[in-house]
Amino acid sequence: MAQPAAIVMPTIRPQLALNRMGEKRGDRAWLDGLRTSPEARYVLLADLKLAVVSNAERTQTRLRTLRGANEVLDCGVALRDALFLGLAEDGAPWFAAPLVSSQGAAGTQAAERYAPFVDLRSLALQAAMPVEELAIAGQARSLVVWHGMHRCCGRCGARTRISEGGWRRDCWACGQMHFPRSDPAVIMAITHGGRLLLGHEHRFPEKLYSVLAGFVEPGDDVETAVRRETMEEAGIPVGAVTYIGSQPWPFPHSLMIACWGEALSDAISLSDSELPEARWVDRTEVAAMLEGRHPLGHMVPPPLSVARTLIRAFADGAIG
Repeated sequence: MAQPAAIVMPTIRPQLALNRMGEKRGDRAWLDGLRTSPEARYVLLADLKLAVVSNAERTQTRLRTLRGANEVLDCGVALRDALFLGLAEDGAPWFAAPLVSSQGAAGTQAAERYAPFVDLRSLALQAAMPVEELAIAGQARSLVVWHGMHRCCGRCGARTRISEGGWRRDCWACGQMHFPRSDPAVIMAITHGGRLLLGHEHRFPEKLYSVLAGFVEPGDDVETAVRRETMEEAGIPVGAVTYIGSQPWPFPHSLMIACWGEALSDAISLSDSELPEARWVDRTEVAAMLEGRHPLGHMVPPPLSVARTLIRAFADGAIG
């Protein structure tokens, strides 16, 4: 099997923008000191959307952070509920501060005062926010989602409590410790005879096509997941599978494992419940889709997506 050429993966990763200080997070006094530090920066979220500021043309967007504990308390957020994200290079501690309905009028007023709040996917598509801040935004959103889904213990059903600054939840009843997780998913460029398999899902915008993807199930290794998902979605058997790279995908908390698979057949067999449309495309057509000049208006995912990276790698001849 031919090895793929060097492929540059898109960046939505932390790149050590924040030091998560795993060795210190268990020190409550240390965390309390960070929370009340005048240098502390709080990323504000409402309904999982992030508070931002933009220039008039909306070509530059930054996270709108609260500075110090007083502003956070004015929003009705208890400091103990602020989730520690890490220390910046300048030593400033960063936290995620979610506004929730239980905060009452203070939370509602804060949401109005610090508007607009923008969803993370839109921020990624707009490409107007610095990559480092986008990574922090993704980390904050993923952590807030996880806490919202693990308020009760999966072992005994009792309430859980925030621990280690938000990187653990402990059950008060049975003592079970719960840790944030990422869901592994495979995303694969399947090729055959100089063509690439692209599909259109029900949830996609009209005329958008992408490579196939699916979650890694219990008992799967990455290669098995690629072959199983391709067979389930398109009825195509896959032989050799090559790992390309990975990308955190905080929607809400996935890790996308990018692969190249060589199909053993080009006969597509679809199940409407999995994938309503799939087709083989050659490099000329893929190039037209990438450049926005496809005669039927067919499109591919935006640059930040690892899906587009795989599609670009095929168009450039790095794979397939």
